[in-house]
Amino acid sequence: MTRPDADEVAPAGAASARVVPPEGATGAAGAAAASGAGSAALAVDGAAFREALARFASGVTVVTARGPQGAPVGFTATAFSSLSLDPPLILVCLSRSASTYPAFLEATHFAVNVLAAGQAAAALRFAARGTDRFAGATVEPGPATGLPLLPGAAVHLECRTYRRVEAGDHVILLGEVLRAARTDADPLVHFNRQFGGFAPPEPAP
Repeated sequence: MTRPDADEVAPAGAASARVVPPEGATGAAGAAAASGAGSAALAVDGAAFREALARFASGVTVVTARGPQGAPVGFTATAFSSLSLDPPLILVCLSRSASTYPAFLEATHFAVNVLAAGQAAAALRFAARGTDRFAGATVEPGPATGLPLLPGAAVHLECRTYRRVEAGDHVILLGEVLRAARTDADPLVHFNRQFGGFAPPEPAP
């Protein structure tokens, strides 16, 4: 199967990252870390970093909002997580190079659709570049925000934008959940650049 556009789906990986030796490290590694020298030797290869992250299985979301002129915008993201119960907060990450980045910097509200098994086409649609992602898409207005929701999703979360945190080549969107709704649908799963499903373990004999 085809992996969604890496510029839209987070985590996208970074060009490089520093590896910090354990506290109390001695010898050449510790001296290099303390002095700031040897960063090239300690840098994680970008391709290796991406390959490692590809082995992390996750759910798949489509995040929607409205742009400054009221037009709907949306992107596919795998970097999504619950954050707090009180207040109810979630987070989702968006690449700063994404076409939707400017709109989400202005949006006061956004909605998260946790995709169900069988909605891989929606994930690919909202990761595609240079197209109208809502053309031909079936959506319904959210009861709390009026934002576009995808029917059949496993979960709908309508959020007020709580905070934005710039982090490397991404922005972390924090949302305060105003409404949460779920179905009994199985989730869509993303692993090693492929979509699949969740299979519970066989019961022990």
